[in-house]
Amino acid sequence: MRLMRLVSAAALVLAVGACGAGGSTGKQAAAPHLTAQQEIGASEGRLNLVIWAGYAEDGSTDKSVDWVHAFERKTGCQVNAKVADTSDSMVALMNSGQYDGVSASGDASLRLIYSGTVAPVNTNLLRNYADVAPYLRDQPYNSVKGQMYGMPHGYGANYLTYRTDKIPQKPTSWSIVWDKNSPAADHVVDYDSPIYIADAALYLKAHRPDLKITDVYELTQEQFDAAVDLLKQQRPNINQYWSNYLDEIQSFKAGDNYAGTAWQVTANLAKSEGAPVATTIPEEGATGWSDTWMIATRAEHPNCMYKWMNWISAPKIQAAVAQWFGEAPANPKACQYAAKGFCSDFHVGDVDFYRRLAFWKTPVADCGDSRGAVCVDYSKWTELWSQIKG
Repeated sequence: MRLMRLVSAAALVLAVGACGAGGSTGKQAAAPHLTAQQEIGASEGRLNLVIWAGYAEDGSTDKSVDWVHAFERKTGCQVNAKVADTSDSMVALMNSGQYDGVSASGDASLRLIYSGTVAPVNTNLLRNYADVAPYLRDQPYNSVKGQMYGMPHGYGANYLTYRTDKIPQKPTSWSIVWDKNSPAADHVVDYDSPIYIADAALYLKAHRPDLKITDVYELTQEQFDAAVDLLKQQRPNINQYWSNYLDEIQSFKAGDNYAGTAWQVTANLAKSEGAPVATTIPEEGATGWSDTWMIATRAEHPNCMYKWMNWISAPKIQAAVAQWFGEAPANPKACQYAAKGFCSDFHVGDVDFYRRLAFWKTPVADCGDSRGAVCVDYSKWTELWSQIKG
């Protein structure tokens, strides 16, 4: 992996700055009726993407890391990639109608689906779809009523990450970030997004059985209020809210952060730069993210987008992206091209690991069960997140 060079390149990316940006809150009970594309035609010559940093490398970051130019030569589709720093930014950019596709995480995908911004996909046109890990297909964050809305890309956990010099014993519970008298008090780090409310709900699910939380993204008003209260109680102990993982790395290196939520790539980079950090999944489990390539309903270059989804999901390319970014590839066949130990480190194909994670999913009013439309939707999550942070 060349993660160190990714850091230097990503540091140059300008944030699009759309925190709390618009898009559907997922209040609708059903996705708009849209028809999936039936065949892949000739290349339109261009492809406009919204991506996470590191998902469409063309050699400009590192000359040896380039899977875009080979795609362009093979398909005739010239790639124009716009990096977004948050899921809210991705939603805002996709709503502009200027992009053909997006590498959406689960806290954005349902907003894009319910608003009609992205279209269903024809999985018969996705030649690597059958190779994708079964537990990534037809999930609540990338499908509606059995209809897929994209090509799974990669996934990872929101690990409890901690400095071993400050927290010498491996924490077994997320209480390290929630208890007011924790040894990490005043040095806790949280992810800066309304979706982080689910992390509070995850803790309460284990420690407040009276709340009867079954899904941390499907919260009744009482359950939601309890999660918000826990976050407000935690607020005095917060040292940093992060959205750009590069900022979090620097805080862990400086010793300003003792414990909190981070991605594996963050911990790997911090360790490579000398910070004494480690990661764990506590007894309560963890939230996680799973990214899906989705095609815009109004895509000007839909054939190029389908060609991209086929290219980026091929085993060799999956291995390149996963190792560069630091994630588990959706296609386990990538492991034959990955460095020794990489796939075990990232739990590729490990169903038990996957099941310990509550993957980001856009909160909607419909609880998805007999309770009906009494759950708190994402617009309220966004409103309360601003209050929590103060």
